[in-house]
Amino acid sequence: MNIAEILWLIPFFPLAGFLILAFFGKKIQRSLVPVIGSGVIGISALITIVAGISFMNNSEPGAVIEQHLWTWFRIGDFHPEITLHLDGLSLIFIFVITFVGFLIHVFSSEYMKHDDGYSRFFAYMNLFVCSMLILVLANDLLLLYLGWEGVGLCSFLLIGFYYGDTKDAEKNALAARKSFLVTRIGDTSMILGFFLLVKTFNTLNISEILQAAPSVWETDSTTAIWAAALLLGGALGKSAQLPLQTWLPDAMAGPSPVSALIHAATMVTAGVYLLTRTYVLFELAPTVQMAVAIIGAATLFIASCSALAQDDIKRVLAYSTISQIGYMFLACGVGAWSAAIFHFMIHAFFKALLFLGAGAVILALHHEQNMFKMGGLRKKLPVVFWTFLFGSAALASIPLITAGFYSKDAILWYSFAGEKGSIWLWLAGVVSAFLTALYTFRMVFLTFFGEQKTEVSHQPGLAIKVPLIILGILSLVAGFIELPHNFGHFAPFSEFLDKVLSPVKLVASPAIGEGILQLVAGGLALMGLFLAWRMYGKANATQQQFGSPAAGGTFNFFYNGWNFDKLYDILFVKPLVWLSRIDEKDFVDSIYKGIGRLNIEMNGALSRTQNGKLRYYLLGLGLGAMIVLTLILVK
Repeated sequence: MNIAEILWLIPFFPLAGFLILAFFGKKIQRSLVPVIGSGVIGISALITIVAGISFMNNSEPGAVIEQHLWTWFRIGDFHPEITLHLDGLSLIFIFVITFVGFLIHVFSSEYMKHDDGYSRFFAYMNLFVCSMLILVLANDLLLLYLGWEGVGLCSFLLIGFYYGDTKDAEKNALAARKSFLVTRIGDTSMILGFFLLVKTFNTLNISEILQAAPSVWETDSTTAIWAAALLLGGALGKSAQLPLQTWLPDAMAGPSPVSALIHAATMVTAGVYLLTRTYVLFELAPTVQMAVAIIGAATLFIASCSALAQDDIKRVLAYSTISQIGYMFLACGVGAWSAAIFHFMIHAFFKALLFLGAGAVILALHHEQNMFKMGGLRKKLPVVFWTFLFGSAALASIPLITAGFYSKDAILWYSFAGEKGSIWLWLAGVVSAFLTALYTFRMVFLTFFGEQKTEVSHQPGLAIKVPLIILGILSLVAGFIELPHNFGHFAPFSEFLDKVLSPVKLVASPAIGEGILQLVAGGLALMGLFLAWRMYGKANATQQQFGSPAAGGTFNFFYNGWNFDKLYDILFVKPLVWLSRIDEKDFVDSIYKGIGRLNIEMNGALSRTQNGKLRYYLLGLGLGAMIVLTLILVK
């Protein structure tokens, strides 16, 4: 099979689904809406699997397959092209996007069944997947930017999906606006970086830029630092990392399947893709690359602390996403590019599972999201409980038996033993691993154990159970495709990606320290689980006892996300509002307002002469003639 001839079909089918549902959704029979919405993603997933098998069987290591579709336009030597690019990195991303996206769409068919915006929801979701596929398959900066902005647009539409006559309509609208504006800051930084790259290399082609960069720029040159820093700004916005992380917890205003898609397969992972796709630029700017590691380490710790204090189950998962993306940034910062992508894939499985599981719980409890109003659900929702437990164990990196352990272990090992690693980065990672286990099983015990506080009104059907089971299995077994050095170093995943990305360089021997570090990290994860059980598993925990603003200043601080919103309100929002009000009354505006008022008054005066009476018109003509004659005679 010629893969280059079918690549275009992968983003085409989601786009076709969007067009059909957007223009004809109200005319289509309601039962056909999820068939179309889910079916097009399923077809893309099948094409991806077929293309992936053919790519791995028939392509040389490090091979690249491109499909040129058409040229946008020509202006002199400038002729941007629509070309799709498939290599090992983009293959992994499109697999996760389509496969996990398909499971989320299937889940949505039941979750959103009674919603008035059924067809609109699936239309937006299809466009979301299409935009992300364009982003990761793009061969040049312009097409990548098109997908990047498409993802941003769809996130705005889906986060603010419930904009109608609901009690939270205004809150949802503000959340959508906030996500759009905050990510726009990062987007502006990224597009400036793109301008710098195009100006320097005179091409939009990403591969050509990466090939030419080492010969044009010296390591840590000023221009290389600027280019990498500007691209990093874009990644920080989309992936919700410090200091642009504040939008993601509020994005929980959207439906639960939207949260699953944003957090697992699309938007927040776009920043990780940008870093890994342009890794050459960051290796030419080691200062910026170290900043990536530090930002990742700081973000994962701050987000883990914030997750500890939340009472909303979806906000706990939102902060956990910020934290887990922080691990990916940490891996990129120490040069462990393959480890970052490995954790991206595993994270997609267990985070989609957790958000869908949370959605099943919310649906069953009359849309209740407060964990302190749940409890006792493990017997009422057994499938949801067991699959949610698998996902939670993977998130907490329970040793040996979960996929999350192997992906996170790789990051922790390289952050310690890698050439660009340090004990401080590793320490931030292991402390956050303890906090992750604590807040994760706090969530599990509050939701599924103890006394039941809300009656179950909905039992999940097959459309909910099947995606949960598939993702639950993957959350346990997917990690075995990449085993550490002391487990035989079975590493086909990193070997596959190392042909595309730069392999990490070690300064410590795996035989000496990897097992010890695993014991520390695994022991801390188990300690976090045990502490959560002691605090929330045995006692009948209440919101007043644990995890609420009433619990004290520290929890209040964590609950509000370390008060970053308040800080930004003081530093940016209020000063800008003040300046805008001053600007309304400045001298220039007064001039233009005066001209406007003068025109209005002249219009009023002249309009009085247009009264429909002939004698007034003749009088006007006479006076005009006299004025003209007078001027002639005087001259």
